[in-house]
Amino acid sequence: MTLLYIVLAIVGVFQIFPLVWLVLFSLKNNQEVFELSPFALPATPRWENYIRVWTEGNISQYFFNSVLYTGSAVLLTILFASMATFALTRMKWKKSSLFLGLFMVGLMIPIHSTLIPLFNTFSNLDLINHPLSIILTYTAFNLPITIMILYGFYQVLPREVEEAAVMDGASVHRIFFQITLPMTAPVIATAAIINMIYNWNEFVFINTFISADQFKTLTVGIQNFIGQYSTDWGAIGATLVISILPILIAFIFLSDRIVEGISAGSVKG
Repeated sequence: MTLLYIVLAIVGVFQIFPLVWLVLFSLKNNQEVFELSPFALPATPRWENYIRVWTEGNISQYFFNSVLYTGSAVLLTILFASMATFALTRMKWKKSSLFLGLFMVGLMIPIHSTLIPLFNTFSNLDLINHPLSIILTYTAFNLPITIMILYGFYQVLPREVEEAAVMDGASVHRIFFQITLPMTAPVIATAAIINMIYNWNEFVFINTFISADQFKTLTVGIQNFIGQYSTDWGAIGATLVISILPILIAFIFLSDRIVEGISAGSVKG
């Protein structure tokens, strides 16, 4: 066990290295970035990099947009995927296995192959440069993987409580929202963090469907600090640190639920 802990500690240090480097990177100016070693401390920590990107670089607006798109898409994905999984595992109806297969086909569709059809569709619906185009796209593309995660958990979820609710006269909607959905909280946390990471870091759809500065997110807003003749590397580092903080915080608070959800849905018995 001692050897195992030593190995894990070494792996942990290597995992933390990029974060330490990024924080140090964000506190330097361009000269220090190129002249000092990656892990060298700056002569004077430039905390003004964070203030500048937040106030002058419009990062506050990009941050709000990232939270709006990510949060809305995660809520819709979890809700629709839970409803679909409930119908597939708890209701007996013809062709349910066919519809499950159709959902799983979504995992095999390359994202880039959908850009032109989606752009034409959103253009016809006047949704280009509109937050709804991003939220709908994120929701649709995350449904297959979310249903796959929830499906394994629903298969091992005991049905006795639901059967008792049926005997008491509870409707399908009440069983789902008041009994089944709360029981799936661990796996929902797992699916939510996976969706959150994808949505928060996504670049292709934002860059394709959104050109108005007021609707951009952090992933594309970083480009504002890259100019034709000069690049503010300290500002880019500060923006990257700000962009990873929500994911780190969410993972820290949901890590126990994530492990619980993965382990509960991986063993059928």
